[in-house]
Amino acid sequence: MEGKLCVVTGATDGIGRVTARALAERGAEVVLVGRNAAKGAEVCKAIHRSSRNGRVRFEQADLSSQAEIRALAERLAAAGAAIDVLVNNVGALFNRRRESVDGIEMTFALNHLGYFLLTGLLLESLKASAAARIVNVASQAHRGAQMDFDDPQGAKRYRGMRAYSQSKLANILFTYRLAALLEGTTVTANCLHPGFVASAFGQDNGWLFNTVLKVVMRLSAIDVEAGARTSVHVATSAEVAGVSGRYFDKCREATSSLASRDEESGRRLWELSESLTGHRY
Repeated sequence: MEGKLCVVTGATDGIGRVTARALAERGAEVVLVGRNAAKGAEVCKAIHRSSRNGRVRFEQADLSSQAEIRALAERLAAAGAAIDVLVNNVGALFNRRRESVDGIEMTFALNHLGYFLLTGLLLESLKASAAARIVNVASQAHRGAQMDFDDPQGAKRYRGMRAYSQSKLANILFTYRLAALLEGTTVTANCLHPGFVASAFGQDNGWLFNTVLKVVMRLSAIDVEAGARTSVHVATSAEVAGVSGRYFDKCREATSSLASRDEESGRRLWELSESLTGHRY
């Protein structure tokens, strides 16, 4: 990864932080993206120390805000450097319905539209690389989910886990359609399931929800080091060079759900995403 530029979102906690550290340890220049500037500075210092790589920096952005996504993309593009790896990792589960600053349901805004818009805005910088990789962190939670195009933002009926599962399905539908769009370019796009990871994910949803989540994590979750392995594998492994439009689990290609491979759903989601962001690829 020497000489490569990598951008990792949601990089100040959990598997995002471990992914950023692993890329730095392999010699890459790494841009960490997160909301909290103080925490970002702290994490950068920790990665500097552990990796002995000084080419690690932080960019502040709330990726549920389209204005902040656009500002971030402008800052990254202004540097003029090709981006070799984009890891779309940021995500959250919201037990109660809330809306982003753009008036969009927060799960859909952050977990899906954040991926869609940031990737689209950085596409020219990715195409400038000799062989760029887009890595979208999805989840096995997509299984059993269906895109509800009549109520995609849960305005009529909202359940946190249902909204989360739909957003992870959206990540995969987006990846497959993006990969098809990028055929013939130097850019690949893949998605993955990191595993059920014990982290701070989902722990801003009230005492009862947090307590239950912690118990479940204690019983069955893997640690963040294990959770980041597939992200790092898809971002760096020679085995994945030239591979595009695939879903990975435990560092191996896997088959995602039937719903995630429905081309009509992918087309409708793409059109919806364009209308909600105002961005066309």
